[in-house]
Amino acid sequence: MVYSSSMNRSILAGISSPDDVKKLTIPESNRLAQEIRKKIIEVVGTNGGHLSSNLGVVELTIALHRVFSSPRDLFVWDVGHQSYTHKLLTGRYDRFPTLRKKDGLSGFPKRSESPHDAFDTGHSSTSISAAFGILSARRLTGDSGKVIAVIGDGALTGGMALEALSHAGQGKNDLIVILNDNKMSISPNTGALSEYLSRLTMGASYQRFKYRVDRAVRHIPLLGETVARIIHRIKRGVKGILFKDNLFVDLGFEYVGPLNGHNIEELEKVLRDVRALNRPVVVHVLTKKGKGYSLAENDPSAFHGIGPFCISDGKVEKFDTTSFTEAFSRTLVDLAAGDPRIAAITAAMAKGTGLAPFQHRYPERFFDVGIAEQHAVTFAGGLAAGGMKPVVAIYSTFMQRAVDQVIHDIALQSLPVVFALDRSGAVPDDGETHQGIFDIALFRSIPGISILTPASVCEMRLMLTWALAQDTPVMLRYPKGACPTEQDAFSLPLVEGRGVFTHQDGADTVIVATGGIYPEVHEASNMLARQGNPVDNYVLRFIKPLDAAFFVAAMKPYQNVVLVEDAVETGGIAEHLASLLSTELPQCNVATLAFDEIFYPQGTRAEILASAGLSSAHIADAVRKLRAAVAEGRSR
Repeated sequence: MVYSSSMNRSILAGISSPDDVKKLTIPESNRLAQEIRKKIIEVVGTNGGHLSSNLGVVELTIALHRVFSSPRDLFVWDVGHQSYTHKLLTGRYDRFPTLRKKDGLSGFPKRSESPHDAFDTGHSSTSISAAFGILSARRLTGDSGKVIAVIGDGALTGGMALEALSHAGQGKNDLIVILNDNKMSISPNTGALSEYLSRLTMGASYQRFKYRVDRAVRHIPLLGETVARIIHRIKRGVKGILFKDNLFVDLGFEYVGPLNGHNIEELEKVLRDVRALNRPVVVHVLTKKGKGYSLAENDPSAFHGIGPFCISDGKVEKFDTTSFTEAFSRTLVDLAAGDPRIAAITAAMAKGTGLAPFQHRYPERFFDVGIAEQHAVTFAGGLAAGGMKPVVAIYSTFMQRAVDQVIHDIALQSLPVVFALDRSGAVPDDGETHQGIFDIALFRSIPGISILTPASVCEMRLMLTWALAQDTPVMLRYPKGACPTEQDAFSLPLVEGRGVFTHQDGADTVIVATGGIYPEVHEASNMLARQGNPVDNYVLRFIKPLDAAFFVAAMKPYQNVVLVEDAVETGGIAEHLASLLSTELPQCNVATLAFDEIFYPQGTRAEILASAGLSSAHIADAVRKLRAAVAEGRSR
């Protein structure tokens, strides 16, 4: 492919595969980087997405594709929220405007989307394990292609990444690990590992010496074995003087870096040397999150995962409503003012979980443990055992990573830890890896744990207050979205195990719902009422414990019960209630609506709920069908 030298001709638009990237000169590659940043900002500004992380790896991704040959050489992107440049360089430019839209490009790597995506990712700290597994399989089957894991310093705080480094460093293999060091995960990195990486950047003097010597040695003809050994010992001696400690070297890796992650030419030179190595290597690259867009550079956390925004000023459209996350945040800050034992824990997501105000107000009681959900849970157990009242705020999808800790370290000891599971239910835009639909099935069977589902701002305050007063573990699960208009019932006092009727006119049918799906249930009820088919509404409040006798008595007046749950049906509360009703009220006609046991792709909340049969229209239709089936049965 021939590129015009005219500055008006787009280089990016002419890239149909990584082979085209290899044909560019360095100046053209730098211009390509500018075009990629412009395209990413444009599309994320329209669709929303992960901006800061992608802007930080543009030159690094270009250099990787210029040196290695995808898909013969495979890249595994940790988390995968920084793979936009990779997508643009691997034949997906024309589809890039569909990013994160229904039936469009995923915001993460996806094997079904392209042969250039080696492994599906979406959660943190998995890349080294996956890459080493792929590499091992390749060598066992005689494939000589390289495998490269690209992991950020934030993801390196996850224990799984360290486990993988320990394993991969033991053997004779040529795994390449690119450590993208930007001092950030989602929030600024904290902890000893972050400080350690900062110290590693002081080792640049040794790396400059090493590569100058290596380049000189390669030009020495007929280098004898004795001379080679002497040169190797000199390098090790200099290394001992300039760079005494290195975790990666101690684990069995070669260490290269730190390198300027925004200098394509420098990166290429080093990566070509690394490609020739036949042993595991860590390449330490320094990048700036949000590079090239000043607003994101100045506040990378705000532009990590962002909705559609105005590119000129970075402003996101605001709505005059309170989100569940904001309701949780305000309540927690208020309650902490009156109780010095309340502490808050996040796994590198202070802003996303709403804990940033708590961090600002009570820094001594705030703990950001990094991307380490398992540690967060057990650490909270330790706090509780020591007399504190810890609140652990983690997205539902990430809470999956700490199931054993909840069982073994919290529930088994009946420790009073409160878990705030944000993003439960349908989660827009991020796709299969981020849906919060498995938490009820995962945690409902655990002895001694309470699970509540607030449906409004008022219920959030009631439930968090109740949770902090317990001497046993409690989970609150709530969706990503705006809280609905308050109903009088939402301000009623909590009674353990019982829900509330938000609408009760003596209809023959009642819709029973978890709190997160209440807005859709309310809308469905309004639809039916306008058609002359009124229904009553009952919001569960408690998933567990359940006052079964109270629930059965509440359902007894109804001929038809429609159970609606914003989680998977298998193992969920709707399945349990349906079984209870079939035993206790066999004359009652029951329909269950919940997520199927599948992985739901990306889309808006409305699109995801519609695909699961959980939209307002689907709920209303389920009521009509149940009534029609009952009427038809009677007429026979």
